[in-house]
Amino acid sequence: MKAGVNYANQRVGIFVDVQNLYHSAKNLYHGRVNYAELIKHLLGDRQLIRAMAYVVKSEGIEPQHGGKTVSREEKSDLSTEAAFFEALEKAGLELRMKDLQIFAGGMKKADWDVGMAVDAIRMSSFLDVIILVTGDGDFLPLIDYLKWGAGRVVQVAAFRRSASAKIQEAADEFIAIEEIPRAIMRGRKID
Repeated sequence: MKAGVNYANQRVGIFVDVQNLYHSAKNLYHGRVNYAELIKHLLGDRQLIRAMAYVVKSEGIEPQHGGKTVSREEKSDLSTEAAFFEALEKAGLELRMKDLQIFAGGMKKADWDVGMAVDAIRMSSFLDVIILVTGDGDFLPLIDYLKWGAGRVVQVAAFRRSASAKIQEAADEFIAIEEIPRAIMRGRKID
């Protein structure tokens, strides 16, 4: 796809759709994303202004489960979530967190699309390059606005097999995460 030119003085903002990456890495590659390596590769020698990770918190959320008790295994998964969030922060990501919504019928909703888009637009005035780390085609209008309305360079990083073809095409540059050395960690148990 189109390859961009990176300059050391470019101010970069990175916006990571964690749910999108987590599920793609788990389902396509039976692995996890190494966020420290990913950020290092995406940034190169450019100037990082903000690196935001959008996460959904399920810990402490009490679904209506008809009096069922929570097993020890389920409780240990909750501490796994806290460890995961801590690892994201150690990788240099600033977390934006919201609780998982569980509706009466059992339907769950966890969506950061609007929040991520608003942050990218709000921060675009002091960024030269916006890197969206997601394969979600819903971000197409955001990419168009950032490129044509705000005059910014927009790069998209995602797993090629799960990324929308339109988002790959719309970006100034598409970066396939699976081609980044050490960006996918394999070998440890994935929930």
